[in-house]
Amino acid sequence: MSDTLNIAIAQINLHLGAIEENLAKIRAVRVEAARLGADLVVTPELSIAGYPPEDLVLKPAFVAACEAAAEELAKDTADGGPGLIVGLPWRDGDKLYNAAFLLDGGRIVARRCKVELPNYGVFDEKRVFNPGLPAGPVPFRGFRLGLMICEDWWLPHVAETLAETGAEMLLSINGSPFEDGKQSVRVTLAVERVVETELPYVFAAQVCGQDEVVFDGASFVLNADRTLAVQMPYFEEAVTLTNWTRTGAGLVCAKQPLPPEPGRFELIYQAMMWGLRDYVNKNGFPGVVLGLSGGIDSAISAAVAADALGPERVRAVMLPSPYTSAHSLEDAAACADMLGIPYETIPISGAMDAFTAALAPAFAGKSPDITEENIQSRARGLILMAISNKFGPMLLTTGNKSEMSVGYATLYGDMCGGYSVLKDIYKTTVFEISHWRNANHPKGALTKAGPAMPERIITKPPSAELRENQTDQDSLPPYEVLDAILEHLIEGERSADEIVAQGFDRPTVLRVIKLLDRAEYKRRQAPPGVKITAKAFGRDRRYPLTNGFTNLIK
Repeated sequence: MSDTLNIAIAQINLHLGAIEENLAKIRAVRVEAARLGADLVVTPELSIAGYPPEDLVLKPAFVAACEAAAEELAKDTADGGPGLIVGLPWRDGDKLYNAAFLLDGGRIVARRCKVELPNYGVFDEKRVFNPGLPAGPVPFRGFRLGLMICEDWWLPHVAETLAETGAEMLLSINGSPFEDGKQSVRVTLAVERVVETELPYVFAAQVCGQDEVVFDGASFVLNADRTLAVQMPYFEEAVTLTNWTRTGAGLVCAKQPLPPEPGRFELIYQAMMWGLRDYVNKNGFPGVVLGLSGGIDSAISAAVAADALGPERVRAVMLPSPYTSAHSLEDAAACADMLGIPYETIPISGAMDAFTAALAPAFAGKSPDITEENIQSRARGLILMAISNKFGPMLLTTGNKSEMSVGYATLYGDMCGGYSVLKDIYKTTVFEISHWRNANHPKGALTKAGPAMPERIITKPPSAELRENQTDQDSLPPYEVLDAILEHLIEGERSADEIVAQGFDRPTVLRVIKLLDRAEYKRRQAPPGVKITAKAFGRDRRYPLTNGFTNLIK
């Protein structure tokens, strides 16, 4: 019996629902792993189906197709090459499980079902899956592998069961989404499992964008002494061979050189790129179109799009009104030139005049107000949607989390679009990321190296330019104050009294609470966007539209 085992971790981009495509990818990485000398190839959670499949697994035909694909892959392993660990939905009688299959020697050697089903944030697994029961290790060529599925290792009892029943390592296949600061949480929890079980641990993950959720990869291996033996890249497909030896102290993974740890803004930017790229490509759009206003939100959105898709797949349109400043016109044109994206100008003055004339009888005796401001935004939305309809690119909307939190956005205007890369990014973070992007060229970017926007876009006061001399701070608190209060309310779920106790002005706090609550109906109609924080709008935060609780705030 050999005392060495070579495990290839396949950190791959899976396409949810595209079973044949995923099957082909798994076969390709198995060929690569065999070339590297692997005995076993580990793929991510639900690798055959894609993750998270949500109610797709309630379709019997989909589950049957996934099971048939697993049977095909099992036959491949009759060639004497590497075994496979794959994930798929599996029906056993009247119960449906999130399962991991071990394939070797031309057959399905073992099955394990996910025990802990997450039911928080973006996860609804209890809605569609039945929980499995804790089980012992799976045998593989003389080794005992403690096979777990994602959430199973976030709590101690599954790992404890595996250790008590003779597992030699903890091996977890994952669909763990990116979140700002998530990797440190993963490593901390992995260390806890290692300390409790005295076993080495493997975290095998996927890398892709799936609707609003992005998966960052960053697979890793911890030895039983808690040292980091292997760290795979963030936001990059890779097949990494890990080399294991059975010693008197148990299985030990040979240490590999560790890559530099990327910074926070680099990771956030990569998440935006991957989220947009996979949403556009997997849904078959030829590219994107967006309004380029000369402001920071549209500039950084254009940068992400050009970096992710290539400049030739991004169409930028300046839609000036009589209130558009000269510097906005200059900055938008300069930004498009720096990114190398096609740029055109379509004035909206004529549309504004037409709406004014059409509404004059109905608005007789009424002074101009926010209605006329919103007409400008809706005229822009109509033009951009017309370009999207005529030529096929998806309209990329450019609003940020601060604006969406307090309703500083126009329904059927600047909220028009199919996707948003800033939906979960506060305005203060937009400034920080823009500074970072101007100083760095992201990994995998399809643009030429260099800054993405004129520095003036970052330094000038933000303005919607819907009336003379307008700035955002005419109607909103300073963004550093607003964003801090919003983080307390949204991510922290803190009360007004708790926030005031942190040193914030009570009238400002109460005003922000009211704005946040009143804008829920707008957010419900907003396009999807990349999840970055612990609590993104959408499935992370589900509030009723009709809500009287705020009436209790004095």
